[in-house]
Amino acid sequence: MSKQKRQRTTAQPPEKLTGLKLGSIPESAGGLTAVGVALQHVQREMGTLRGFKLLSKLNQHDGFDCPGCAWPDPDKERSSIAEYCENGAKAVAEEATLKRVDAKFFSKNSVASLAELSDYEIGKMGRLTEPMMLKEGATHYEPISWTDAFELIADELNGLQTPDEAIFYTSGRTSNEAAFLYQLFVRLFGTNNLPDCSNMCHESSGQALSQTLGIGKGSVTLEDIHKAEVIMVVGQNPGTNHPRMLSALQKCKRNGGKIITVNPLPETGLMGFKHPQQVADLVTGATTLTDIFLQVRINGDVPLAKALMLMLLEAEQTTPGSVFDHAFIEEYCDGYNQFIANLKKYDLGEMIDRCGVPEALLREAADLLIKHDKIIICWAMGLTQHKNAVANIKELVNLLLLRGAVGKEGAGTCPVRGHSNVQGDRTMGIWEAPKEAFLKRLGDEFNFEAPRKHGYSVVPAIEAMHREDAKVFIAMGGNFISATPDTEYTAEALRRCKLTVQISTKLNRSHLIHGRRALILPCLGRTEKDVQEEGEQFVSVENSMGVVHRSRGALKPASRELLSEPAIIAGLATSTLGEESGVDWHWHVEDYDRIRDAIEACIPGFEEYNKRVRQDGGFYLPNGARERKFNTADGKAHFTVNTLPELEVGNDEYLMMTIRSHDQFNTTIYGLDDRYRGIYNERRIVLMNPEDVKAAGLQQGEAVNILSSFNGVEREARNFLVVPFNIPTRCIATYFPEANVLVPIDNFADGSKTPASKSIVCRIEKRG
Repeated sequence: MSKQKRQRTTAQPPEKLTGLKLGSIPESAGGLTAVGVALQHVQREMGTLRGFKLLSKLNQHDGFDCPGCAWPDPDKERSSIAEYCENGAKAVAEEATLKRVDAKFFSKNSVASLAELSDYEIGKMGRLTEPMMLKEGATHYEPISWTDAFELIADELNGLQTPDEAIFYTSGRTSNEAAFLYQLFVRLFGTNNLPDCSNMCHESSGQALSQTLGIGKGSVTLEDIHKAEVIMVVGQNPGTNHPRMLSALQKCKRNGGKIITVNPLPETGLMGFKHPQQVADLVTGATTLTDIFLQVRINGDVPLAKALMLMLLEAEQTTPGSVFDHAFIEEYCDGYNQFIANLKKYDLGEMIDRCGVPEALLREAADLLIKHDKIIICWAMGLTQHKNAVANIKELVNLLLLRGAVGKEGAGTCPVRGHSNVQGDRTMGIWEAPKEAFLKRLGDEFNFEAPRKHGYSVVPAIEAMHREDAKVFIAMGGNFISATPDTEYTAEALRRCKLTVQISTKLNRSHLIHGRRALILPCLGRTEKDVQEEGEQFVSVENSMGVVHRSRGALKPASRELLSEPAIIAGLATSTLGEESGVDWHWHVEDYDRIRDAIEACIPGFEEYNKRVRQDGGFYLPNGARERKFNTADGKAHFTVNTLPELEVGNDEYLMMTIRSHDQFNTTIYGLDDRYRGIYNERRIVLMNPEDVKAAGLQQGEAVNILSSFNGVEREARNFLVVPFNIPTRCIATYFPEANVLVPIDNFADGSKTPASKSIVCRIEKRG
């Protein structure tokens, strides 16, 4: 084999710098600037006229759901001008781009040469147009027919010693219909190895909420956000990650609500917001959103919550019955006495010191919580990606239970999901640890005995591939190598597979980090028309607040060779299982109503699915916590006792969290700017407190390496530029996927195994 053929592709994004520029940090998000930036992306990727026509269908009743975040659409009135945000327009532009990645492209570009590009450059190549195969030892992908691709996969799957040697990953973009068919195929094949992106983001939320409130989802509606008296936004940056949330927060403020923000960084979107469609905002200025900013140290959330609850306890003891909702606690809760006994063991001064927030600010926040009982707590990955992530969320539930702020108007839990249908995928059965009731209904409907042994979530799946206990990896969407922790370890795990398969819309780094053989199977995007035997189809998705609604694409597909995800699954299942499955896969795909009928038969809450999903706005799924019907073993909501996180950070060390830039959604990089932080044209940056920069003898813009050491293994991310920033001392922040190499595979949340990407102990060294 030639030296070229033995060359190993680059797993990490390249170390090259693109030219850092620093500017002022805006005082507010949104406004005309956001409109202008969105239009630039639309014009560049798909043309102005075509872009406007497509965006007019985005998030409309008769249109398609945004392929970005899962923030809910208004139940009733929707803007006829633009029911989307800047980053939603960017997401559509990325998918609807006119650029194409075809067989000619792959013949000119080797896998190794493509891997030398940044994730931004790879993503900008365009839409995939036909199935491609990388043969063992080859340097270039080459075309393969759909039939041959399905047969190749079937041969590999059927040649395994056990179905558990295959892993079937799912991203949050997949529709309900595709997700249901996918998990059915996998379970008929004989395994529960169904890891998904939930394992890496909100698995901790699901664990904590299921154990305390009996449902792994949030309990509020969009109307509750508008009617809340106090909203706590914790570990979240909605201005970048789900910008339409800002308009909901603005409506809450205009209704008299107050907002408490808890975060290590003062994110512009939570400080002020100009609604791009409201002339008054553009004339008179931004709405101030945050009333109280609690700048917590990284992973200081548990001591912060305990400090607030100790202050509530002080007030309750001073005037018994005036703060805690004892009627609610007595009727609906369990564990209150044990919780209070444990809370009293903590010293308020120590909690204040450990969270890093001044006592005066904490008391202001506590006073709001004492005076109001319509309280909503929202959170995202700033809480869920720590070793103690489940405890983080349980403490917030404790706080809500004390105030009786669950299961009533304007109050409750609000985990804000990232990808557009990540919550729906789990509802459809994409889960490595399915419940017995679901498996029984599935087996009864399709006349088979579904496997009961739990499968691999993401981290154990990577470890299994690394041990070569898993030999085939199939990904339904996503960019696995750029989303996962411990980049070099994960890359080696994928390389040890006999076959890796990526079902994708666009080229990404996961196509370049592969097994001995690799396939790229191109699929339709959310924006495109899906025409099957019985005519044009629509799919359905579930948003962050449990609303299921339809999505119908508007564009002509990017290539005649593209198949829908359900059609790809049908091809895989037919080739792999043959007639033994007893399922007519292609019959289901001819008309997606047939898939929805099967979903209705297997999953509670989907009664009259095909009728209700055709109603404007769709329908809400049942939510016990919303009605104070807690689906726990004893029917009660549970107070819990949680310990403080124990994390040793040495004098020469920092606590690092990974973050997104504003020109980014998950692993998709739209551009090189992070304008709400005043950072332009560079992603290889590390945010540091100015005092720490000075103490370390560093300068703004100086190049450094970041190192982490965990369980005896050293990891290094090279060539990052220092950016002084308003962040607590001994805390640093940097973007993923560039910093994912520093996140150990064996450092994850207790109970959920979510990688601890938000609390990594690191050192910073000057480059020699």
